Order: sequence, then structure tokens, then C-alpha cells
Amino acid sequence: MRIGIIGAGRIGSTLARHFAAIGYDVAIANSRGPDTLADLMGDIGGPIRAVTAEEAARFGEAVVVSIPYGRYQELPTEPLRGKVVIDTCNYYPERDGHDPELDGDATTSSEKIQAHTGANLVKAFNAIYWENLRDHARPQGATDRVAIPLSGNDEEAKAAVAGLIRDIGFAAVDAGHLGEGGRKHQPGSRVYATEMSSAETSALLHVA
Repeated sequence: MRIGIIGAGRIGSTLARHFAAIGYDVAIANSRGPDTLADLMGDIGGPIRAVTAEEAARFGEAVVVSIPYGRYQELPTEPLRGKVVIDTCNYYPERDGHDPELDGDATTSSEKIQAHTGANLVKAFNAIYWENLRDHARPQGATDRVAIPLSGNDEEAKAAVAGLIRDIGFAAVDAGHLGEGGRKHQPGSRVYATEMSSAETSALLHVA
């Protein structure tokens, strides 16, 4: 699978490292241009290239969006429409500026990004500390894999993202649809920024 990544911060670059390490072709972009990613390319190595955001969106069969939520309207929309998009973003009003719809819980950040892009959006990798994502992958068959909750409205898209989660050494746990399920692993939820097994995470998501 070809993976596009828009956003080369801690989560985006860590996912790029994981995906390239297992042989996926990766194209990664940041807001400053491909030339500024030379050090990251040299550090990661393997099947990875630095591109523009537009190029990453077109390249990926699945596209990771890992940018500050407040900048989501800068995403290229046409090349993301209908694609599997993995949304790692979280809304932090002190960073992003206040969004009245989110402050009033009328919708979720992922639903707004989905509406903007027209993508088959799956929220994932937003509830894990980047250091744990970097360091705590486990081999296939390991019983102590850390859980990654995900939510989305398209079952095929969720299945594809769950496969990627398992491929890089974690356990995928389905939280449900994008609105109801996404609220269960956004900031302030009981599973946000925790490190638990799939059974523990499923139990908390069910209670939520």
C-alpha cells in the first residue's frame, strides 16, 4: 500500500518511520516544503520521499492527516475525496483557537475534517503519546500489544486502518461511528493518553 502523510510532526514522522520499516511506500509532507525534510529522510531511510501536501494526498492509497486541527481547512480536498484518510488530529482550543461548534459539542473535529475533505475518514492514533507509538510496538502474536482506538463511518475504511495498526505492532479497537465513537477517544475521554490492552480499552469504550 502507498501511504501519504500530511504533517511531519511527532505522530506523522513516527508513523512514517513505522510504515517505511515494514516496506510500505511513504510520501510525507510538511507545511514548509520538501527541502526542509532532508534530515528526516536521511534518518528514516527506506521507501520514503519528501513531497508537497498535494502530492502526498495524491500519492497515498491511504493518507494520514497529522496537522494542528486549526489548520484543517488548508488540506487539499480534491485528491482526498473518497480516499481512506486517517485523522490523528485533536482539538486544543488554546492552540487552535476556539471553535464554537466543538466547544458546544455539536459535532467533533473529525466530522468537520471529513465534511471538508469528502474522505472516508477514520480517526486513529490521536489518543496515544507519540513516545509510546515510537517505542511500544510489539511483534505479531504478542499478547501485550498496546491498543489503538479507531472510529469511522465506513466499515471498509476502518478495516483497512485496523490492518495498518496491526501491521506496525499495535492492537486495533473499534470505538464505533465517527461522531459517537470519536468522542470516546478524543481529549478528555477515559482512554485518551492511556496505554492499555485491547480488552481494557474495549471495556472503557463500552462504558463510555
